[in-house]
Parts: sequence; structure tokens; C-alpha cells
Amino acid sequence: MRRPRPERALALLVAVPFALGAAAAPPDERDVVVEIADPAITEASGLVVVDGDFGVVNDSGDGGRVFVVDPVSGRTVGTTSWAEAPRDTEALAPAGAGHVWVGDIGDNRRVRESVTLLRVPVGRGDRTVEPEAYELVYPDGARDAETLVAHPGTGQLLVVSKEVLGGSVYAVPRRLDADRPNRLRRLAPGPAFATDGAFWPDGRHLLVRGYSGATLLSWPTLERVASVALPSQRQGEAIAVGEDDEVLVLSEGLHEPVLRVELSPEVRAALDPAPATASVAPEPGTDTEVSREDPAPSDPADAEDRPAWPWFLGGWVGLGVLVLLLRWLWGRPRR
Repeated sequence: MRRPRPERALALLVAVPFALGAAAAPPDERDVVVEIADPAITEASGLVVVDGDFGVVNDSGDGGRVFVVDPVSGRTVGTTSWAEAPRDTEALAPAGAGHVWVGDIGDNRRVRESVTLLRVPVGRGDRTVEPEAYELVYPDGARDAETLVAHPGTGQLLVVSKEVLGGSVYAVPRRLDADRPNRLRRLAPGPAFATDGAFWPDGRHLLVRGYSGATLLSWPTLERVASVALPSQRQGEAIAVGEDDEVLVLSEGLHEPVLRVELSPEVRAALDPAPATASVAPEPGTDTEVSREDPAPSDPADAEDRPAWPWFLGGWVGLGVLVLLLRWLWGRPRR
């Protein structure tokens, strides 16, 4: 009996764990809203609903621009551009009528001394602008982040860092200064692998997504409320919540579809608590004081909600089985 060739064994070691992980993934049930038609949108990393249209921004490597996409045809109907290229654009958030916040907040190697927040006018038609720019610094060292959200009532901006074992939620100063760095404030632990997020229109909850699932958090306590299943995507990095509570997601890739997310009865129940227990969203224009003390560490049960764990678990189990099998095969005497 011939021993297995090393290159074939290596291929099995690489391929089988991911095949087993894919088998553990949830079934693909996709409710397509529209397909992105613009070939220039290949790495969608931010999605927002603005004035009835979709605002989309590409990941790092693109120039300074935001696309406005028609939600019916999927065609780009407006582009806002600016001269200075961003370092690593990762997120969009609403910034009032006809404007969006652009988060140049990506930092995969965690080497940036500061990140940048831009307020950009958007709409149908092309325009070139010089956007308002604000420098942000973390209180605890450089962080990679892909999530920027804006409270619909107060305008409070939050940044959620992207980390394997769980990131952090940071508050952006309510009054930004364009002439000096603006120091972020850590509020609470955040979900793992955070790739985007959005506030619910009533301001009482926010949704933070990862690659395969999302976590619903209460505001302003930032407590975990529920897990939200997302449809499978190539590399899901964008999420938005429309005015009618419609949850939309988008992935990197060419001509990717915007998908509608079906919320479970449990999630809908969590979003609509009894009036006696409902938290009231702050009135527009008011400042909300949030405790400067870090909340207690997240419950270990939150690990169940971390994105992609079925893939990794299935993959590593498969890897262990293969290692044992190959050791047995290689250890057998030749005949």
C-alpha cells in the first residue's frame, strides 16, 4: 500500500475543515431587494439609507467617493467625490438630510495614530466637494474598526472596533473640533468581528453585524438583547436599517445584491417591549450623559453570538480528524 503523497495530504488538511464548516452554516435564504449594477462598486463596506436611496462606499483602495444607488434599478444615480484619498474607508452613517458621515477608520495593522471622520453631502447627480474632516484618537491605543453608527435622535456617533474576541464601543465627542484631535471615549464591550452597524429608527436599539450574524444591543445601556441571523454572503461587511425598520445587508464583490433580512419573532418581540419597560429615546438636539465607567465584562454566553463560530468549530474538528487519520496512514508498515 502506497503512503499518501504529502501535497495531497496538505490539500486535504486545508480543504476539508472549511468544507465541514460550510456544512454547518445556515441554509441560504436570500430575499433580494436589488442588485448593484455599477462595476465600480466591488468592495462595498458601508451601506446607509439616505433620502430614499442607498449610499454605498468601497473599502480601502478606492478614492474619496460615495455612491448613491437607486433602490429599484440598482444603478448609480449620483457620486460625491473629493480630492484627498482616504487611508481605509470602512463605514457610513446618516448625518442629516442630504449628508452622510464617512468613517475612514480601518487600521488592519493597528498603526494609525488617528483616524478620520468626514461629513459629506450626497444625493442624485455628481459633485465634487471639500468635506468637513475631523481627526479622532482612541483613549487606549490604535484600533481597527469598520463600524460607525449615528443615533437618529441626538446624532450621537459611535465607533465599534473590530476584534476577534470582542471589540469595544466608543463614543465620538458631541462637539467636534476640526482643528485638533477629538478623543473618543470607551463605553462598553462590543461584539466580535464587527464589520458594520446601524441604529434602529426609534433610537432604542442598534444592530452590529459580523460576517455571518448580527447582535442587537439596547441603547444607551449597550446590553445584548438578541442575536439576528443574516443570509450567507461572500464577505458581508455592510448593514443598514431603513425608516420602516427594514434591515438590509450588502457584501463585497461585483454586482452583489442588497438583501432584506427576515427578523425572527423573538427579535421583533425584543424590539417592541411592553410600554412599562421601554426605554425612551432622547429628544433630538439633547446631550445624553453616558457613564464614563466601563460596564462589567460581557457574559460568556455572548460567545455563542460571535460571527462565524460554526465555520471555525466545524473546520477545527475536521482538522483534528484528518490529523489523526494521516498519522494512522503514515504509521502503517509498507507491504
